[in-house]
Parts: sequence; structure tokens; C-alpha cells
Amino acid sequence: MPKLKVNDIEVEVEDGLTVLQACEKAGAEIPRFCYHEKLSIAGNCRMCLVEMEKSPKPIASCAMPAAEGMNIKTNTPFVEKARKGVMEFLLANHPLDCPVCDQGGECDLQDQSMFYGVDKSRFKENKRAVPEKHMGPLIKTQMTRCIHCTRCVRFATEVAGVSELGAIGRGEDMQITTYLEQSMQSELSANVIDLCPVGALTSKPYVFEARPWELKKTETIDVMDAVGSNVRVDTYDWEVKRVLPIINEDINEEWISDKTRYACDGLLNQRLDTPFIKYNGKFERASWNEVYKIIKSKFENSSINKVCGFVGDLTNMETGYIFKEFFDRTLNNNNYDSRSDNRFLDNSERENYIFNSSINGIEDADLIFLIGANPRYEATILNARIRKAFVNNNTKVISLNDVNDLTYPYKNLDGQTQTIKTIFEGSDEISKEIISASKPMIIIGESLLKLNSAEHLFNLIKNFLKKNDKFTEDWNPLNILSCDAATVGNFDLGILNKEKNLLEELKSNKFEIIYLVGQDNLEFNKKDEFIIYQGSHGDRGAEIADIILPGSAYTEQDGYFTNLEGKMQKAYKASYPPGEAKEDWQIINELAEVMNSRKLFNDKEELESSMFNYLKLQQEKQITENKEQKIPDFQNEKLNIQIKDYYFSNTIARSSKTMIECNNSKVNIKSTGTEG
Repeated sequence: MPKLKVNDIEVEVEDGLTVLQACEKAGAEIPRFCYHEKLSIAGNCRMCLVEMEKSPKPIASCAMPAAEGMNIKTNTPFVEKARKGVMEFLLANHPLDCPVCDQGGECDLQDQSMFYGVDKSRFKENKRAVPEKHMGPLIKTQMTRCIHCTRCVRFATEVAGVSELGAIGRGEDMQITTYLEQSMQSELSANVIDLCPVGALTSKPYVFEARPWELKKTETIDVMDAVGSNVRVDTYDWEVKRVLPIINEDINEEWISDKTRYACDGLLNQRLDTPFIKYNGKFERASWNEVYKIIKSKFENSSINKVCGFVGDLTNMETGYIFKEFFDRTLNNNNYDSRSDNRFLDNSERENYIFNSSINGIEDADLIFLIGANPRYEATILNARIRKAFVNNNTKVISLNDVNDLTYPYKNLDGQTQTIKTIFEGSDEISKEIISASKPMIIIGESLLKLNSAEHLFNLIKNFLKKNDKFTEDWNPLNILSCDAATVGNFDLGILNKEKNLLEELKSNKFEIIYLVGQDNLEFNKKDEFIIYQGSHGDRGAEIADIILPGSAYTEQDGYFTNLEGKMQKAYKASYPPGEAKEDWQIINELAEVMNSRKLFNDKEELESSMFNYLKLQQEKQITENKEQKIPDFQNEKLNIQIKDYYFSNTIARSSKTMIECNNSKVNIKSTGTEG
């Protein structure tokens, strides 16, 4: 490990680090525009110039490897003069439109020109103007402001895996542009807005909406998929204006998907703000007392066994838990589930339904086998991690199905379940590759779990991995790729019915009362059922309801979510529900009080405490012996990957105008990733 001096402070750094990183380790802050920790080194902007002993010229610290015996100075008059010269060049063509620039207040160029800018320019020629580029409905361009740091180009090529941005021209005529005048074909495209150090690339839906110092900032969790990306929600007067990423190296690094970033405008549209009762096929406004009394009389006049309930894909764990308690304690009935399809689930062990290798573990894998999964659309951030593993480690990826472009090369098989059987019975070349891999990852998608022979295949895969000693103390190769934010949390809480198939009974119209909490994905023909729908948006569930109870969206209540790898994270309240809408747990608590003259829980703290005790008991109860599972019969089937429309995957996304524009700009998305 080389030792060097930075401003007379001796530091020891790892091999391969740059002078810039060594300076930061020594506590010296180095200005930069083009350098970014997650991208390759470009050395374009020259803002990071430092003085090195025995060097006649200043050096670009981002591109110079740290070496033994270097003596670096970062704050001398020589360095300051060099940086001021660079800043003068950068500002030579930069327009003076800070008052109308959306980057104002968050602009690296503004901040650094405060320290290194000069009060007048020696540049006498006319300033250049660059025409605007079309980058789709998400990214607004003002390319005259561009300082050619190429962060956007490197991100698109290296992280997003779409080589659609590049530079044309030379010298002063150079400009960053798309190769074709169309939207960037990536679900991560809007991260270039965060990366852009000036106002050249800004958010189109957020244009001229607010200034950063006017916004209330809340650190919370994303619920658009099961990854659980860490985000910051910015609100203005309780209206969610934008969503930005928070750095979490274990989950989303510092990227978020376009759906996470822009579906937030759906929080304003199609909102349920007051209770409704359906009379003669039309909804009429009602009071809370009125709807509670009607629900109570319906429950009292119906057989308890004729009541069922379903929890949806965006509900937090507190809501799911109190819903379960309402059925168990108030109705004395366990006809509840959180699945909207007949997927196989063995919840005797937690490892049977979570992503055991962890998102971070993807980078350690030496073989990834995708079975019935399309991570690009089911878990965009996780897919970016697989691409990172391929780019950095040349990790081999195999997919059972041809799922079109995943942004990295992969070997695709024929999509038949017989192929899975052959591989995991050990009589195939791929079987040998899995056995010889030190850290293989088997990623099972929800599409596999919906097959008739799902149980056979799941147990076959698990037993094969156990037999070949792939389960170790620091590595679990079995991974389930969940798609919805609430899936793992609902399974942890036991919100599922193993005794009977509720969905089949629902389709056979065996129930009299159906209670839906945020559940909009059930497919059945309604006859005489009385449907209670509790949720935030007037979506599919509300359309078929007889009574609507207005709930809260994820930004309007505190609540826990467990992501696909089993990490529990808390989403914090950033705004308030509209009108008379209430927090979801509160509605169920009040309904229980109306029915039994007693609340289930006195307050939220008591609810959370009870929920954590339940989760602890469940973990202690779970079977931990490594016993071989009994394998039911196998059926040879074609595995078709069924994914939801990416931009319309949940109620908030379906209510978002921006998501509609994204869908219209990428018409081919519906055909990708599915196989007939």
C-alpha cells in the first residue's frame, strides 16, 4: 500500500486508488465535475488540478494513480490560479440564466464558481448556442449549458447498458446528443439528471415547479417494486413534487428507476378522499359512521365462513398485520390471503420466499441462472447490479427464456420445464457449471411459481443445491425474485391461506362479503358479493366495490416494508392524505371498535410492538432442519414469463400522467420480456 503526503499529512492508501481519493482520505476536498465514484475516469473537466512536487505543471488528480512518495499540495496559490483558469474556460460559453435554471440551488457549477470564479471574463467572442435535443418525456435538455463532463454518456453506457448518448463534433463545436431522436430506452435514464453537474439535463415533469430550499425533505422507502430503494421525497405544501435517490450501497447504490422517480404525480390523481356507498349502481358520498354501521350490519347478517379478505401489493406491514388480527380476533375467521394468483409458496422456511444471496451479493456471484424471471422489468435496480457484475467480473448469466435485451449478454435456453428438470437432476452441461461454481445464484421468478409443477421444480432445485453443498454459512444460492413491495412482508406476517384455495372459491362465487385492502389485481366475475374496498386510488378494486373506505398512499403514513431480500425498512410520512381519508391501520381499528365496542390496538406503538413480537415468534417457530422435501408429480410445460405492464404495475403508476407518456414513448415495452 503506497504512502504519500497530502498537505504535509501522511496517508496510506490501497493500491489502484487515485490522487483525488488519497486527498479525500486526508481530509482535503477536491472540486470536480467529470469525476464520479460509480463511473469510469474521464479526466475531462480539469477542475481537480493539484500541485505535485517535482511536476512543472498541475496534475489532474482524478486520473493520476497514487504512488509511493508523492508530495501533493491542494491549497497553494499555484493550484488556485490553475482552478480559476479552468473555471474561466468553463464559464466562457455558459449562459447566465441561473434565475430561470431548474438546477439553481443544487448546481455544482454555481457552488464551485463561488470559490474559483472571477468577476469578469477575458472571453470576447460570441457565446456559442447548442440546439436542444429530444430525450423523451422525462429529460429536459438545455445543451447550451453543457460543460462536456460526459457523466451522462458514461452512465448510459456503463450502468444503464444503453449506448444511446455520445459526443459529436470537436473543440467548441462538440455537443452531447442522442444517436437517434427518441427517448432513452432505459428504465434508469433519469439518473442522468442527478449526475449532470450543471443545468443541461433537468427533470421535464418537474420543470419550474419549485426551488430546493422551498421543499420539505423526507427520507423514506420506494414501493414501486420489491427492491426497496432508499429515496428522498420532496414536498411543497404537502404535495409531492419529486422523488430523489438516497445512497444505500447494499440496495440501490445511488440510482433509482424512472418509475420510482416519476410515478409520484399519480399521488394527486384519481384519489379517494371521502367514503362512498353504491346505490343503484352509482357511488354517493357518505360519512365514516354511516359506512361503519352498514359494514357492521352486513357482517352480522352473514355467515362468518362466507367472508374473505385480500391484502394488496402496496400495503405496509402494520396494515397487513391489523387486517389479519381483525379477521382472527374480530371475525374469528382465517379466510384471508395476500396472493392475487395461484402461486406456489412454502413458508415453512423464510429462505423459500426471499432473495437469499442479497442484492449486494450479486457482485460476488460467479454464475447467475434466471428461471422464469425478467429482472429488467421486475426489479430494475437489481438488474443494474447484475449488469455491474457482468461488466466488472465477467459473470456468466444464463436464462431459461429469451427475454430480449437485459442490457448484458446471456445464454438463453428453450423455456421448457423439462430443461429445468434435466439440469437439476444433474444430467446436463449447465448442471456441471452450477456444481463447479463457487457462488452460483439461482434466481426464480414469480412466473415459475405459477406453473402446475411449481412445487416439484422448486423442491428439485433446492434439493439439488443442498446435495451439492451450495448452501454454506456465507452463501445461500436460492433466490426468489418478488415483484411487489408488500409481498415478503405479507408472507412474513402469515397473510396467506394454506388450508383452502381462496381464489378458486372466489371465482366460484362462494363468498358473500369480500374485504379488499389495496388489492386491485383480483380477476373474478362479481355476482351478488358485497365488496368493501379500502385504498388510496379509484382503481380496479374501487370500480367493483359497494363501499369505498379512503385510505392513505405510502407517502402519507409511517409504515414498514420488507424488501425482496428480507430487509425491513420504514417508510416515513411525507404528506397528508386528502380530504377525509385516514391511515389504513386506523380505519380497520375503528371498524373493529364499531363491531366489538373495543379497539384492536390503543395506538400505533402498541400495534407495532405486537407485530414485532409476532414476527419474532414466527422466526422461532420456523423449521430449520435440512430435510429433503417430498416432491410431487412433474408436468412438462412451457414456461411463459408473465410480467405486468412496467409503467402500469400498480395503482399509483396507473394514475400517473408521466407514466402514460413513458409508455407511449416506448411502445415496444409490452412485447419485451414475454414469450407466447
